[in-house]
Parts: sequence; structure tokens; C-alpha cells
Amino acid sequence: MHGWDLVASVAGAALPIFDIPLILLIIKRRSSKDISMFWAIGLWASSVAMMPAGIMSHEIASKAFNIVNVIMLSAVVFVVIKYR
Repeated sequence: MHGWDLVASVAGAALPIFDIPLILLIIKRRSSKDISMFWAIGLWASSVAMMPAGIMSHEIASKAFNIVNVIMLSAVVFVVIKYR
């Protein structure tokens, strides 16, 4: 693995982690009424649809991003639905 591949892999896995503040904010407020259900489910569905291509990719950064992104967006959708 080259240096830039490692940087891209770490960034790809870390980028979806920024969903955590959104999840914590919804839990703290006990409300997700200001978050569009259509947006949350649409974003999650598009990530799930892109996941097979990301997993079959030869680039580890793409694999890392897709896997972590689907996990984190699943958590966002779960929290949005729970606190609706």
C-alpha cells in the first residue's frame, strides 16, 4: 500500500464518522422532526445501492468508505425513525 492509499483509506473510513454528532444531537433533543424522513431514507437507500460496486472495487479506500458509510447512515436512519 502506498502512502496516499493509506491516507485515502483512513479518510474514507473516517468521513462517515461525522454522522455521530447528528445522531447525538437527535438523541439529546429527543426529536428528529427537523430532519426530512425522505432525505434520510433516500440517502441511506442510495448508499446501499452503491455498496456492491464499492465492495467489489480494487481500491481499499472505496471499500472502507462504502462499508462505514452504510453502517453510519443506517444508524442515522434508525435514530431519525426512533425519535420521529
